[in-house]
Amino acid sequence: MEEKHFCCEGCKQVFLLLNENDLCVYYKFDENPGIKAKGKFVSERFGYLDNDEIANKLVQFSSLTQINVTFSLPQMHCSSCIFLLENLHRINEGITKSQTNFQRKEVFLIFNPQKISLRKVVELLAFIGYEPSISLQDVKAKKQTSFDKKRIYKIGIAGFCFSNIMMLSFPEYFSAGNLDQIGLKETFTWLIFALSLPVFFYSASGFFITAYKGLRQKDLNIDTPIALAILVTYVRSYYEIITGTGVGYLDSGTGIVFFMLIGRWFQDKTYDSFSFDRDYLSYFPLGVTITTNGEEKNIPVTKLQKGNRVIIRNEEMIPADALLINGNANVNYSFVSGENTAVQKKIGDLLYAGGKQIGGAIELEIIGKASQNYITQLWNNNKFEEKKNAEKSFVHPWSRYFTLSLFTVAIATLIFWWINDVSKILPAVSSVLIVACPCSLLLAATFTYGNMLRIFGKNKLFLKNASVIEAMAKVDNIVLDKTGTITQNKESSIIYTGTPLTANEIFAVKNIAQQSSHPLSKIIANSLISKPHQALQIDNFVEHTGKGLQATVNNINVKIGSASYINYYNKNLDTSKKGTEVYVMINHVVMGKFIVSNQYRKGIREMINDLQQNKFILYLLSGDNEAEKENLNLIFNNKTQLAFKQTPQQKLDFVKSIQQNNKNVLMLGDGLNDAGALLQSNVGIAVSDNTAQFTPACDAILDGENVHLLQKFIAFAKSGKKIVSIIFVISILYNIVGLSFAVQGKLSPMIAAILMPLSSISIVILATIISSLSAGSIGLLQKK
Repeated sequence: MEEKHFCCEGCKQVFLLLNENDLCVYYKFDENPGIKAKGKFVSERFGYLDNDEIANKLVQFSSLTQINVTFSLPQMHCSSCIFLLENLHRINEGITKSQTNFQRKEVFLIFNPQKISLRKVVELLAFIGYEPSISLQDVKAKKQTSFDKKRIYKIGIAGFCFSNIMMLSFPEYFSAGNLDQIGLKETFTWLIFALSLPVFFYSASGFFITAYKGLRQKDLNIDTPIALAILVTYVRSYYEIITGTGVGYLDSGTGIVFFMLIGRWFQDKTYDSFSFDRDYLSYFPLGVTITTNGEEKNIPVTKLQKGNRVIIRNEEMIPADALLINGNANVNYSFVSGENTAVQKKIGDLLYAGGKQIGGAIELEIIGKASQNYITQLWNNNKFEEKKNAEKSFVHPWSRYFTLSLFTVAIATLIFWWINDVSKILPAVSSVLIVACPCSLLLAATFTYGNMLRIFGKNKLFLKNASVIEAMAKVDNIVLDKTGTITQNKESSIIYTGTPLTANEIFAVKNIAQQSSHPLSKIIANSLISKPHQALQIDNFVEHTGKGLQATVNNINVKIGSASYINYYNKNLDTSKKGTEVYVMINHVVMGKFIVSNQYRKGIREMINDLQQNKFILYLLSGDNEAEKENLNLIFNNKTQLAFKQTPQQKLDFVKSIQQNNKNVLMLGDGLNDAGALLQSNVGIAVSDNTAQFTPACDAILDGENVHLLQKFIAFAKSGKKIVSIIFVISILYNIVGLSFAVQGKLSPMIAAILMPLSSISIVILATIISSLSAGSIGLLQKK
């Protein structure tokens, strides 16, 4: 052990865990050690999993000897995590199999319930540092996966048939159609015919269905000419094969279908592992501990009734509106109201659902069901029933004109050759429809936006779909939340001003602050460094809720709290506030004050400056108080409207009022209280320090550490439409050149069908290169 060196204590702990279970072979082929094993957990925290009703709703398969279950593990972040999680069977023999899905940050487990229970499995995961994310939404409805098996089958069949048809077509290509072997040409031709059937009737069915639905609605969508081109290619090819007049163009026909399916799948794949439509159920715990006659029992939160008494422990969410019966409640309502500071409550006070207890366990009496509380009222607004930024394509508005133009050229070609040479009608019209197929037009948007989604994702901005890029490009007004959005969660800045404290006084203040569970007291206590004293005597400790506390520490009288609490009224008092002020009085003399302020995310000041220079109109809406107003004015250069103590409804109405002036609004928020405004805005981006957890319904999820890149993200989105337009014009020029040859009968259907996928591949490469160059010029491809 002494010979081994570790970068941190966390890596050392993982080594010890692996070494204990004979898993150190990992270090022989991977140099990325895992995360720190927690090593401990609250024994009753997962007690609700012993409830069969809850467990049955989580498991996917259950028998006497096998249970299958999938858990979301937001902590999974590297190859070390994967190795450790996929070797759980070596830590506990009751686990038969564990398989990770890194992209979705999930682990699939198979275990023997006779050897280990579901609760013990979860406790084991928590012990090694991967506590599963389990919420009420997980049992309300099975999580619908975005994995489309039918689409994969279609791509697989099209790819298999296309590759084999191309292989069977090589003799035809190289022999110029003159095969000496008797019957070989016919055999290959009919094999190609058979292989094309599943592509035509199954893989390509989606294009025909979409085109048919469009025609029923009297709309010529972009799938109409695609479907027509496929139909003409296949029908003509089948006619030639059956009549023996040719070998058809089924190689190009299957290529058309295969490349189109791949292009559409590529775009969807970028964001299929993120949940953008979460509702309030995502915030509720799955189970809750109730107490009856002194005995504790775990029940599903859905079975909570009025009058039930529940135990809420540290960091647990209050599941329903309730009265405080016992204990010291420090409730953080940041997800509901935006107020970042925990609120102290006394026995008999009403505690609203959605708050988190900070500190020791408390006992509550439920006054309403979980479905009849304050949180659910946030979802009663009609805005939550609406859908915005639905998936669409940039080229769709142009597709109708393109389709009409294409059909006009095809009809004109038919008339021209009807008059001049009837034998050339079918080849010429087929060539027109094939060479001008809008595949390249569709791929221009699909692959440009697909690559942009990939680049956004690499910078930890995960967009719901490509339409969000278009919406971001139109943004001119930006509304920012404060707490948790531009400020760091769970981090504060603290400074002391006034008469310097002696070592004994620092020791006294630190120890009196440690006696309180109030968040400000904890911040002050943690910020003070004092040498240990041999004797510590605290007498007459008194805490006045919401005001301050006092005590005598080693014969030093200490009083800390608000200015009014220590009766400090100074005419020359600086009334400008840069944070929450906590005054210190030693032996009846005011010594100074601690100023506790929010810690702002890195680069926020520069980001605000860049946005203002680029003519964006900024607003700040916060559910918090005005303690940070002066700091915020400095950050926003006194050019931004600031509003504090904003309710969720007020935020939503504010965004709506801006939109009424024909403005496009981007809302950046993090909490449940921002959910309505995020949905009302043209683009709603939820900021999260953990992108797999606790984000309200939104258009995009942004990792907190990259909030400062907002201006670059918008600039990249604006460039996206220009890139698509450039590639679109190139595609149109290609179509014009191709049509000019096809109309004159100088382009055979075979050549046209070969050129079509080649042009599509060229568009894909061009779209990828240009969008990557654009991202690089903006600064989104820098190595981290």
